[in-house]
Amino acid sequence: MLDVIIVNYNSTDYLLSCLSSIFNTLDEVSTNITVQDNASNDNVDRVEETFPDVKVVRNSRNIGFSKAVNKAIEGGVSPYVAILNPDTLMTHGFLGEVLSYMEMNHDVGVVGPKILNSDGSVQGTARSFPTPLTALFGRTSLLSRLFPGNRLTGANILTTQCDGKTPMEVDWVSGACMVVRRRAIERVGPLDERFFLYWEDADWCRRMWDSGWKVVYYPQASVKHFVGGSSQRSRFRSTVEFHKSAYRLFAKHAKGAQRLAIPLAMGALTLRLFLSLTWNAMHLWSGRSHRQSRPKNTLRN
Repeated sequence: MLDVIIVNYNSTDYLLSCLSSIFNTLDEVSTNITVQDNASNDNVDRVEETFPDVKVVRNSRNIGFSKAVNKAIEGGVSPYVAILNPDTLMTHGFLGEVLSYMEMNHDVGVVGPKILNSDGSVQGTARSFPTPLTALFGRTSLLSRLFPGNRLTGANILTTQCDGKTPMEVDWVSGACMVVRRRAIERVGPLDERFFLYWEDADWCRRMWDSGWKVVYYPQASVKHFVGGSSQRSRFRSTVEFHKSAYRLFAKHAKGAQRLAIPLAMGALTLRLFLSLTWNAMHLWSGRSHRQSRPKNTLRN
C-alpha cells in the first residue's frame, strides 16, 4: 500500500494530467491519493469532479510545501509515501518498480527515480550536498546556464555518473518525485517546515543519511516533469524563497570549520539572487517589448 501526496498551488491543469497518469499506472498497487491544495484560485474543485477517489484538502492560505506534505503524512498509514509535484507524469510500471526495490532493500529510506524533461532529456535530480560554491554554480544558476560545461556544476550533478540502469547511492534526490519509507520518516522526522519552498528535500535526505538510511537514485523507474508548473506563476517569490532556503540549508548543517564559510555562502547567494532577479527582469522586459513591437492584426474575423 502506498500514500501518494501532491501539493498543489494554482497548477490544477497540470494536476489533472498528473492524476490521470497515476490511475493509468496503478496496476495492482493499492494507493491513497491526497492533494494538499495551498489556496489555489484555478478551480481545484475539478479534481474531485474528475477523480472522486482522490482526497482534496483545501488550506485557507499558502502554507508552503513542507507543511502541506507533513499534514498529509500525518493523515496516512501506508508503509510507503510517494511525494509528487503536480506538474509530473508517472510512467507505466513506476510504482511496481520502486516498491519492489524498496521491499528488497530494507536499509533504503528514500528512492528518487529518473526524472525526464518534456523533451525526454534527463534532469540532474540526483545531487551532491551543496557547498558555498554551489550558490554560484548550482544546476539552475545563471553561471551554469552561461557555462553549462564547467567542472563545478558537473560535480554537483551526480545523475551524469549513472549508467542509466544501475541504482546508485547519492547524497540527495529531488522532491519533485520521491518515494519514502514511513519507518524512516518515523525515525528521522517529517520535513523541516522552516523551508517554505525548495531545499527541504536536500535537508531531509541529509537527515536520512545521518540516521542510517540510504538515499538511492533509481533510474529504472521514471517520471516526466514539466519544470516550474507552480513557481512560474509567482516567479519573484519563488526566486527569493529558493535563495532563502539555500542559505538555511547550509547554515543548518554547517559544522566545525564549515561555519566559518557561512558569511561566504550568504554573500554568494545574495549575488546569485541579484543575478537571477536581473536575468528574470530582462527576460520579462524583452518579452513585453517583443509583444509590443508585433504588428497589429487589423483584419476582422
